[in-house]
Amino acid sequence: MDVEAIERATLAAVAPRKAVEIERWLIALEPGTIRRAKSAVPLRHDPAFSPAILDRIEAAFAEHGLEPAFRLADLPGLAPVRAELTRRGYGFEQPTLVKLSSPAAMIVSARGAPAQVADAPDEGWAGVFTGEGFDPADGANRVAALTRSPDAVYGGVREDGRTVAVGVAAFGQGWASVHGMRTDLTRRGQGLAGRVLAGLAGAAQARGIDRVFLQVEEANTTARSLYRAFGFKPAWRYFYWSRPGR
Repeated sequence: MDVEAIERATLAAVAPRKAVEIERWLIALEPGTIRRAKSAVPLRHDPAFSPAILDRIEAAFAEHGLEPAFRLADLPGLAPVRAELTRRGYGFEQPTLVKLSSPAAMIVSARGAPAQVADAPDEGWAGVFTGEGFDPADGANRVAALTRSPDAVYGGVREDGRTVAVGVAAFGQGWASVHGMRTDLTRRGQGLAGRVLAGLAGAAQARGIDRVFLQVEEANTTARSLYRAFGFKPAWRYFYWSRPGR
């Protein structure tokens, strides 16, 4: 499994304002709402480890006025890290799956025409994130982060003169990664998200990229069912670790 490439591509896609690397860990230093952009993640699932590494990571967060947070795969090779975090008073939550597919599998599964894809988002695209039923502050934060991605395309389905479904594909490390999937609450269940996935997959194919990954919360069974239909299979599960009450 190409763990390092996936983690580096993830960080580039969510584009924290600052990131540092310590002992083969990526530390994203962002005060926003995207947890992948404000946590530390190892570049291997079986890293060499000592508690001193966590000391340095915690110091990096403190230097930027941020509470330390970690994103750890639920795999045996990271057991020493989890044990040390537990000893330090951290708890874990929000199980999330990393899933892999291919552009070809995504395109063949879509119903309807693929979404249009642009090199930059417009106002209608951004408006889906802050529309009715979504947290406007979180939506604005996600739009800002995703539009900072150094190499990304923006898919959107427009109907009746307005954008009703959107998503992003970011490119890096030989992968396409899917982020920011949103559908207007009044238009769900109509295959629009699948059209967005197909449009993003077409953009990946045009770049000669044949590997796609995304991340989805384990509790989001609706999204998981959609992604399963588009060929996405689980690679690993991770949790976020933080100190309760901080």
